[in-house]
Amino acid sequence: MKILVANLGSTSFKYRLFDMNDERQLARGGVERIGSSESKCFVEIDGNRRDETIHAPDHAAAVRKCLEQLTDPQSGCLQNASEVAAIGFKAVHGGRVSGVQRVTPDVLAAMEEMSQIAPAHNPPYINAMRLLAEKLPEIPLVAAFETGFHATIPERLRNYAVPQAWAEEFHIKRWGFHGASHRYIAQRVPQLVGRSDLRVISCHLGGSSSLCAIRNGESVATSMGMSPQSGLPQNNRAGDFDPYALPLLMQRLGKTLDEVLEILASQCGLLGVSGVSGDMRDLEEAAAAGNSRAQLALDLYVSEIRRYLGGLLVELGGADVLVFTGGIGENGVNVRRAVCANLGELGIELDEAKNAAAKGEAAIHAPSSRTQIWITPTNEEIVVARQAKTLLQG
Repeated sequence: MKILVANLGSTSFKYRLFDMNDERQLARGGVERIGSSESKCFVEIDGNRRDETIHAPDHAAAVRKCLEQLTDPQSGCLQNASEVAAIGFKAVHGGRVSGVQRVTPDVLAAMEEMSQIAPAHNPPYINAMRLLAEKLPEIPLVAAFETGFHATIPERLRNYAVPQAWAEEFHIKRWGFHGASHRYIAQRVPQLVGRSDLRVISCHLGGSSSLCAIRNGESVATSMGMSPQSGLPQNNRAGDFDPYALPLLMQRLGKTLDEVLEILASQCGLLGVSGVSGDMRDLEEAAAAGNSRAQLALDLYVSEIRRYLGGLLVELGGADVLVFTGGIGENGVNVRRAVCANLGELGIELDEAKNAAAKGEAAIHAPSSRTQIWITPTNEEIVVARQAKTLLQG
């Protein structure tokens, strides 16, 4: 069985193709600038990359072009497009619909109901899914919702202190996100340490960041709440924010609620604090050059990670494994060091030399640390492919 896993943007389509018999990646590729007169398309098979300039007026045309490349008699890895058993999507928010679902009109309607909560994610996925279902009806579409992994979080940690009717009628709950990444960590860590009865804290740190407490492979708490805009400060999103500040901002800025929300979702976070960038590399460079606002952004980010880390440690009663993943988690030597600083009393001791030298998947804890500390590159695509395979077979 071969599964194509799609990553969609409003003008982009990226994919990875897996042979699920052995979970081998057969190809990766995508199309950028969909809708323009000159779309950029690439495919990489067995390390050989080919780039083309094409015309892709919509996502369906982009997918068709990618399938043509994959079935090319000279350089492709498929005999024909019918070998693709499904296209899997790392869907974000379906509210009343979660888990792994065949894409149907009702699933799309549920996603539309939550578009205000995930404005950067849901609309492009809905539009592309609807178009692909119409123009490529021969290929099943499967949505693996990020919220699904967090369905095991107990009610006391899923509910806000608001009228219960809000939760029941409007789905106002702490849903949690980055489910595919945290699920991968939950599956990978037992393989690394040789046991499954583990208390794991997964730190997915990148352009968008969240922490998740995992017990025996299941999510029991997470830092994100109702929307992907919540929790830790993101590269350009505010993270946790007091809603009572909204009317004040509307009055002082002379802006509508939608305009203020757009600022919170695009001009805040590390970018807003620093005034420099939301990219960790830029911030570290600016801070090293003496930029105090860039240093403040770094300090604030680490402090919020540590605040949530402390809460998750209490919820789990300690941790057997602390994992860093995501772009910053995997590459941020200084962030890892700062997060773990002075936590020896909690059983977390980083080995400075291992941390500085680590490349790829690596253990970076000191011999005396009660908690193992790992860098583990995530693989959200293979998780979605596994979920799609299970759905199709079930």
